[in-house]
Amino acid sequence: MKYYLVVGERSGDLHASNLMREIKNLDSKAEFRFFGGEQMQAVGGTLVRHYQEMAIMGFVEVLLNIRKIARFLKECKQDILQYKPDVVILVDYAGFNMRIAKFCKTNHIKNYYYISPKVWAWNTKRALKIKQNVDQMFVIFPFEKNFFKQFDYDVDFVGNPLLDAIRAFKPNTQFLDNHKLDKNKPIIAVLPGSRKSEVSHILPIMLSVYESFKEYQWVVAGVKNLSENFYAECKRLNIPIIYDQTYDLLANAHAAIVTSGTATLETALFNVPQVVCYKGSWISYQIAKRLIKVPYISLVNLILNKLTVVELIQDKLNTKNLEIELKKTLTGESRNAILNDYATLQNIMGEAGASETTAKLIYKYLSTQ
Repeated sequence: MKYYLVVGERSGDLHASNLMREIKNLDSKAEFRFFGGEQMQAVGGTLVRHYQEMAIMGFVEVLLNIRKIARFLKECKQDILQYKPDVVILVDYAGFNMRIAKFCKTNHIKNYYYISPKVWAWNTKRALKIKQNVDQMFVIFPFEKNFFKQFDYDVDFVGNPLLDAIRAFKPNTQFLDNHKLDKNKPIIAVLPGSRKSEVSHILPIMLSVYESFKEYQWVVAGVKNLSENFYAECKRLNIPIIYDQTYDLLANAHAAIVTSGTATLETALFNVPQVVCYKGSWISYQIAKRLIKVPYISLVNLILNKLTVVELIQDKLNTKNLEIELKKTLTGESRNAILNDYATLQNIMGEAGASETTAKLIYKYLSTQ
């Protein structure tokens, strides 16, 4: 069968690639075409456009790039029509993919959605649009199934694909030696994100507390698809940047400073106490503050439904607050409380297997519908 996948972010590239591998195990004649990235390319198929060109976050940032996004949407729609897939699989990336879902429905092209738009966080009525336009939804958090039940929409809970990625991860036993890191000096991992806007807004503030923690070894998780200019402050402070090896870094970290997003949950699953950070443009933040209906921004806190990891958002993300909160993650009762809550989180998240479960359901639905 012919599968067309649409991904707009780095984490989506990871999860889509694992899903593609599982689909290939079931469908030996599977053909893939996609908007995605390197990890999907490694599985096989045709890359139409790289997600890095589409990774735009924030209300103002989206408005400033509206023509570019419209061009990508038009390109994607035309390419789907030309390719004539058996199914379009949309992975996260709600703003773009919900438009593609509507297009598919209008043109009688089967579409499935893997990793639901976070409609439970804001504008919950969008769940009705999902029900109207998406043929089948595969959700990754237990509470999402009950959420969609309110709208008489039966979705499949498949588990969280991060567990698959972590299970597949094989630690590099030479990681510390390869990067000339001190085995006797605890590591503070800095995860500033993968988008240009995130790194430019947040990384300088993260590094502003470096001088207060010189007894620790600081390491920044970089991404190769960003220019080295974004990491200029690291070089000035002589802080090592290790590119595209975040799991190895977390496997060796004592604590972390993390930009809000998927990485907060990954950090928790590696059992690393963390401070969660977020800062965007003033206008984007003001809009988001009025729309978001959930009490937390970190996936860790949302899943546990309590404040386990501190969230420093917008104006609260400053040198003074970050220094205070980072100290709490390094020793003492606060650190122990975080680790205890992480154990609960692990139980809630369950076992790995989301990619395999989703692939089996997709193949079953395509074979029977």
